[in-house]
Amino acid sequence: MHTIKLTPEQLEEFGAEMDTIRRRIVADLGEADADYIRKIVKYQRGFEVAGRTMFYLPPLWPAAVAALSVSKILDNMEIGHNVMHGQYDWMGDPGLNSRMYEWDNVCPSDQWKYSHNYIHHTFTNILGKDRDIGYGILRMDEDQPWHPYYLGNPLYAFALMVFFEWGVALHDLEVENLVAGRRTFADNKPLHRGIMRKVKRQALKDYLLFPALTGPLFPLTFAGNATANLVRNIWAFNIIFCGHFPTGVATFSIEETEGESRGQWYYRQLLGSANITGSRLFHVMSGNLSHQIEHHLFPDIPARRYPEIAKDVRRICEKYDLPYNTGPLHRQLGSVFGKIVKLALPGRPGRKTAKPDRVPDSAVAA
Repeated sequence: MHTIKLTPEQLEEFGAEMDTIRRRIVADLGEADADYIRKIVKYQRGFEVAGRTMFYLPPLWPAAVAALSVSKILDNMEIGHNVMHGQYDWMGDPGLNSRMYEWDNVCPSDQWKYSHNYIHHTFTNILGKDRDIGYGILRMDEDQPWHPYYLGNPLYAFALMVFFEWGVALHDLEVENLVAGRRTFADNKPLHRGIMRKVKRQALKDYLLFPALTGPLFPLTFAGNATANLVRNIWAFNIIFCGHFPTGVATFSIEETEGESRGQWYYRQLLGSANITGSRLFHVMSGNLSHQIEHHLFPDIPARRYPEIAKDVRRICEKYDLPYNTGPLHRQLGSVFGKIVKLALPGRPGRKTAKPDRVPDSAVAA
């Protein structure tokens, strides 16, 4: 991996340039952004209505599953994920407010916002703090100590992909810490009610209510809903893993990030993320998380702006000789699965974490 070293002065300049991008976009937010997200919501609802309607016509079952799958992907990726980041709070629309939005997923939105918005985006790729590194069950970095348990890395990854929404829902319970004795069931008790309420609601909707409405077609509708959830899970897993774990993505130690400045925080977000190239439709279906670098740099800016921001980010990367990790889906995905298999085996060929130069502890934290 390309080792980057910037002086404290360069880090300060780098952070200032990123702040300039942010201020420019925030000042420009307006009707076009509002129209965009409302249009996406309209399409998402249209696909859901079309899908659920076509379940009444058995020959259209494949089309029904496809439409419902698109609806669920849009709801989770381009709408839910981005709305819950607060990207559209400025609109004053209760239906698109991060504090009120609830997505079509078994994970309660308030718990997701804590583990994702706060933990992951604050401590991105810091081993020992960012629990999204491996999600508590995978070895995704060579600095994670190897254990015979990790021989099952590929199997665990496959299971997480298939049941991804359930893995996200259980993320806050820290099951691995329960097993290790570092956390108790009593610690998790405040989370149980919210998770069970959301699980019951989702199960009732997808596996009882809507199938029952189709009468004798109950089994087909049940299977269709399950298939749409599976498609959404696989898609979300692949997009998210390609944005976080391809070759070249850096991890950091707690010690390396103590007292980091805003410039260092931006620096860590840049090196700890990767992009996926693709068409405009591909970016929409990924929730623009195909621009994971820009998302990590500016998580509360509307994702539709990331392609625009990417041009400036790449220019700044070239200026400071910083890597900009991007590539087509097949390449990033192959890299991710290669890493999953490689890290199932013992061995630590060499530290791959990036070590930015320290700045004074008195620097302003991001």
